[in-house]
Amino acid sequence: MLAEPTVLALSLAYLGLLFAVAYFGDRYARDWSASSVAPAVYGLSLAIYCTSWTFYGGVGRAATSGIDFIFIYTGPALVVIAGYPMLRKMVRVAKQHNVTSIADFLASRYGKSRAVGVTATLFATVGVLPYIALQLQAVSSSFRTIADPIQGVAGNSDVVHTDTSLIVAALMAVFTILFGVRNVQASEQHRGMMLAIAFESVVKLLALLTVGPFVLFVLFDGPADLMTRIEQAPAITDRITRSGSPLSWIVMSLLSAMAFLCLPRQFHVAVVEHGHPASLKTARWLFPVYLVLINVLVVPIAAAGLLLLGPKASPDLYVLQLPLANGEGWLSAFVFIGGLSAATSMVIVACMALSGMIGNELVMPYLLRRQAGVAREMGPLVVFVRRAAVVLILMAGYAYERMISVYLPLASIGLISFCAVANLAPGLVLGLYWRGAHRYGVVAGLVGGFVVWLYALLLPTLHQNTDDGRVAPLQPYLPAPLSDLDPVGQGFVVCILVNAALLVGVSLWARPIARDREQASSFVLGAEPEQPEQQAPADAARIEELRELLTRFVGSERALRALSGERLSIEVALARAERMLSGTLGSASARIIIAAFGRRGRLLPRSARALIDEASEAIRYNYEILRNTLDHVGM
Repeated sequence: MLAEPTVLALSLAYLGLLFAVAYFGDRYARDWSASSVAPAVYGLSLAIYCTSWTFYGGVGRAATSGIDFIFIYTGPALVVIAGYPMLRKMVRVAKQHNVTSIADFLASRYGKSRAVGVTATLFATVGVLPYIALQLQAVSSSFRTIADPIQGVAGNSDVVHTDTSLIVAALMAVFTILFGVRNVQASEQHRGMMLAIAFESVVKLLALLTVGPFVLFVLFDGPADLMTRIEQAPAITDRITRSGSPLSWIVMSLLSAMAFLCLPRQFHVAVVEHGHPASLKTARWLFPVYLVLINVLVVPIAAAGLLLLGPKASPDLYVLQLPLANGEGWLSAFVFIGGLSAATSMVIVACMALSGMIGNELVMPYLLRRQAGVAREMGPLVVFVRRAAVVLILMAGYAYERMISVYLPLASIGLISFCAVANLAPGLVLGLYWRGAHRYGVVAGLVGGFVVWLYALLLPTLHQNTDDGRVAPLQPYLPAPLSDLDPVGQGFVVCILVNAALLVGVSLWARPIARDREQASSFVLGAEPEQPEQQAPADAARIEELRELLTRFVGSERALRALSGERLSIEVALARAERMLSGTLGSASARIIIAAFGRRGRLLPRSARALIDEASEAIRYNYEILRNTLDHVGM
């Protein structure tokens, strides 16, 4: 048992160490980001997939559901190993289009559609909030357990100055703002933060690998002794060896694979932060090895908790309570720091990614459309919007944690978030391989899948009447194989089926315009975005106006670098400016700004074609209305 001030001081000291690592990484970024260290940092940073759900909830799930917990990790491993060509294509296309987030990736793929970006941002934000709440709940419950074990089981302090969740949320907001939301360039890589995330991945792995041998060789006389004790307790043997049906294994692996692709933090680390050419090749073996190491001792720890701690202890906290119950304060403190690492790394990157999505897809397009032109420096406003979004996201996660922390286990909360972000997968994957996928289909699929998620998964957690959270609203409507799945599996399958059916059906019905076809070809075929032909140099005053516009968002140095050249035509200048603005505000906002500027002069040839196509569609639609009206004028 440790005194509460001691645990709080330890937490603050560790977070201070993270600040130091991030500062070091930023200061010496040029030295290590181009060296052989960078691919290892990239591979370890992918381990933000292993959050406090893995650190605490993995043992809790193994103690209640048996070996099924392993399928939460088979999906990501398969994506990195077997899906390597797809990941490589995603990274290449994202770099070509200066993508800033998964919402921006989808918006850019589907004709730079603001509707797609807004829909993806809203659903991703709402879907990730339970996951952020999970991290806050894990830190809060582990803090109460290590500081006061008796109160940690049943107590729940509501006093603000001792509310660990609120304190941690505030500290995470400060860290994210200082190292993740400092510059206006959203596609800029955050070397210091990624180094800190990789450091945290090592800390949480070492913490679990330290607890495992302690359980095997201190609490028991080796693996053989533990196995003997388990065999003497048939009830415990049944709990840790139980497994679901092969269908549940497939569903869980597919769910985890889709979540790994579409979680905003994972996309940011895997795609936006990708820099070194060897990073993906290193991650192809390093990340699966990490997953094996962090899970290799989960079952022994779960079995030891069932044998030694009794039914009153929370399975989610076995990894912390086992050393604590045996008077090993130093090991308990190390485990607590490992759990804090698992939580902070996820929340920081998730808030950074979501704040960029909210600013670029929701707030800035609205502000840009509200005013006729860009009359002042916009860079500080962009940064302020993102920082405000970080605070709002963490406060919303804290509020959700206050509502569900009493009765929902960590694994249940994590799976609910997985199902939400998995709705982005059909549009993401089909967008890479099917040119016929249309933005209307993506929006329809996202809306349909999200409605199912709200009804089947999120709302039952807010109106819970059972202790284990097993409410299955869809079970009466499903056939036999699917009705045998757990509620999360049922909700996931129906979400994806509804989503994919609407996406394909509406896409086959919709008619693409020139911009849709151009972006589809660029993403699916991997072609470079169309570059305007070099023409006669434009009037210098016109180029200077565009440079001044760009300066208000990215600063004078970047604007001058982007629009430099001896024979720079207005078409080339507009294309360069749009690309740079895409890395700052996202493709939808960049298109609004460049289109507004282009109205004052000549348009790009492709922009002109897009406008002609859109006008033609409107003319045909109005013609049909007029014809139908004349046909029925007698009525």
